[in-house]
Amino acid sequence: MPARLQDAIYRPSPRIMALADWIGDPVKAADFPETRLRWRNDRAAQAVGLAELSDADWLNHFGRFVPLPDNMPGPMALRYHGHQFRVYNPDLGDGRGFTFAQMLDADGRLMDLGTKGSGQTPWSRAGDGRLTLKGAMREILATEMLEALGVNTSRTFSVIETGEKLWRGDEPSPTRSAVMVRLSHGHVRIGTFQRLAALELEDEMAQLVSYCLANFPGGDFPDAPHPAVRFFNQVVERMADMAASYMVAGFVHGVLNSDNMNVTGESFDYGPWRWLPKWEPGFTAAYFDHSGLYAYGRQPEAIHWNCGQLAIALRSLVEAAPLIEALNRYPALYQQAMARRWCWRLGVEPRGIEEDTALIGACEQAMVAQGIGPDAFFFAHRGGRGPFADSAEGAALKEALAAYTAADSSHAYWADPAPQAMLIDEVEAIWQPIAESDDWSALHAKVAAVRRAGEALGPKPLAMGHAAA
Repeated sequence: MPARLQDAIYRPSPRIMALADWIGDPVKAADFPETRLRWRNDRAAQAVGLAELSDADWLNHFGRFVPLPDNMPGPMALRYHGHQFRVYNPDLGDGRGFTFAQMLDADGRLMDLGTKGSGQTPWSRAGDGRLTLKGAMREILATEMLEALGVNTSRTFSVIETGEKLWRGDEPSPTRSAVMVRLSHGHVRIGTFQRLAALELEDEMAQLVSYCLANFPGGDFPDAPHPAVRFFNQVVERMADMAASYMVAGFVHGVLNSDNMNVTGESFDYGPWRWLPKWEPGFTAAYFDHSGLYAYGRQPEAIHWNCGQLAIALRSLVEAAPLIEALNRYPALYQQAMARRWCWRLGVEPRGIEEDTALIGACEQAMVAQGIGPDAFFFAHRGGRGPFADSAEGAALKEALAAYTAADSSHAYWADPAPQAMLIDEVEAIWQPIAESDDWSALHAKVAAVRRAGEALGPKPLAMGHAAA
């Protein structure tokens, strides 16, 4: 597999096979009636040396799941438990996906290729193991927008239409089917640790901690009394940053269960997501979230709660006190990440946690008063520019911004008439021509526009100890 100069070289590294006896089950991909390539993310493929694959080879590897050279011998459906809406469920695991390959990126970091919609596994329960084409399209849009907004997210690597007709209760049926491949730094979840704790598999728990420390870079924490404490401190840092990134992006994940929490700190597995149409802490994405547990404004607490479940699982290896100490770092880490990310998106240089926190408050009040969402607000006030609303909130915002220095806003995007956004009406409008006439031009145009917006925002504000760039 030759590589262009800007590409990484393909370097297979199937390290998860060292844990294969207990972390997952070997499975086979579904034998789909057809494979029609709908999306190949060559930008992501360049990062792992796979951009030179022909379309035919792409279909074989990511539609038929022929193993990549010198990589995993076959797919593996991972085992895990988890809290779903705060109710513990031991009957989980990869029910319509699997880990398929691992390789190193240009910086020598481990990357996984995992699937969604690739067929039934021992963990499918009553599910058919499939994914709708619309669901795959939505995941492309979610990951592209989140990446542009600086969120540490999995990337939608491939989407292949599979020729099956699926019946679903939440969209018109029968509907078209697809198999998706995502690229991320790992697929180890908080629920993976919960399963080992529930089954009292202490040796395996220790192995998994070592695997994560070796493959997901983070802070050293030299005073940590145990590797599990060092690992947990890293996870708390990543999760606090992920929570802040959601809030600054105006994003509502919708299903923040502990089995959807990747210990790399990467956001992934997108279902009923939404972006805020206006600044509304109670806005809920999932129609089945009747209590608003995972509403926009409750996401930081939900992610903190999930971190607590990881601490409980790690108690099989270490005493509680250092884990509690690490968990208690979360609020301050979250506030620091909010300040750093807020200033980045607003296009101003940070001035310190107190001033930056006051600025966030002034911005929130201005959004509420104007009835607008983060996309419109950050675009309108990029670099501290006006005009400011003729109101008490507008005056307070102008005063709060007066001391701030503008960051680079020279990109032509900032002169556009309106910002890029990902509200549900536009998502539906992008899907309509695909459904009616197989016209994908609106999707490709939107991805190009979103990537341009990401370029305008500049280098992403990663948290300390992050596993991804």
